[in-house]
Parts: sequence; C-alpha cells; structure tokens
Amino acid sequence: MYKAAVLLTVLGFMSVPGHIQAQNQNPVVQEIREIISSGYAYAAENLRDREGDYASEGALEFWSSGGLVQNVPPDSPALSYESFNLVPKYIWVIPVTDDVAVAQFYVEGSYQQVGQPPVDHYFTRATQVYVREGGAWKIRAAHFSPVQGGTGTRQTAIGG
Repeated sequence: MYKAAVLLTVLGFMSVPGHIQAQNQNPVVQEIREIISSGYAYAAENLRDREGDYASEGALEFWSSGGLVQNVPPDSPALSYESFNLVPKYIWVIPVTDDVAVAQFYVEGSYQQVGQPPVDHYFTRATQVYVREGGAWKIRAAHFSPVQGGTGTRQTAIGG
C-alpha cells in the first residue's frame, strides 16, 4: 500500500511540468492572468479599482472578511484606497469552455481603503470565475479566504 502511494505521488509530480507548459501556452490562460495582474497594478497606480470588470449580471462573491455572500452589481462603484500594495501570485487558470474560465491564485500585501483602518498583512486564496461577454473577460463569481497567518478584508457588505 505504501509503495503504491509513493508511486502515485511520484507520477503526479512527473506530470506537473507538462501541466505548467500547457498553462503557459494556452491563450485563455494568458488573457486571464493578464487581466488579474493588470487589475492589481491599476489599483496600485491609481489608488482605485478598475471599473468594468464585472459581468453584465454582476457577480456573487464571498469576501475574505468572512461575511455572507455578496451580490455585486455590474455597475458597483470602484473602491478607492489611501494605499495599495497587493500582488497576485501563482495564478492558475482552468479554461472550462471557450467562454468560461476559473482562476485560482494568492493575493498578498497591504492596503488601506478610504475611510477604513489599514490591513497590514492581507494574505488570501482567491478563486474567480470569468465569462467572456462581447469578446471581453468579466468576473461572474469570486471567493476569497485568508491563508493561515494572513488577514482578510474588513468590509463585510457592499458600501460597508
């Protein structure tokens, strides 16, 4: 039994380089990674979130604050920040269909939303579901949860 478990583990690790190569060559993967990275870079440069990232039906999201599910409208106002130093890391993308993809990644850093106390060690796991609308990728669902030792957001409701 033990030998079988070791063999399966070794075979699993042997397939990782092929999976990484396939990730790096898939255009959907590259598009979603760029959208995520550029969104965080935009917020860092402009001290506000980029607008127009949500699907026409909005999105359902679980935030890292631990609050209840939020129904984020597509025209939700962009959040503004006093400081923003969040970086997405290890972005994995799973293309589901030509028009749906799921991204999983970590987000780490610090930030302070306008009118809120600072979050000094934001460190979460993120999952976002993207749908293609009119040729552009939009967020349709998301789930953020703190990594042990990290902090999530303080906001528990839209506008709160």
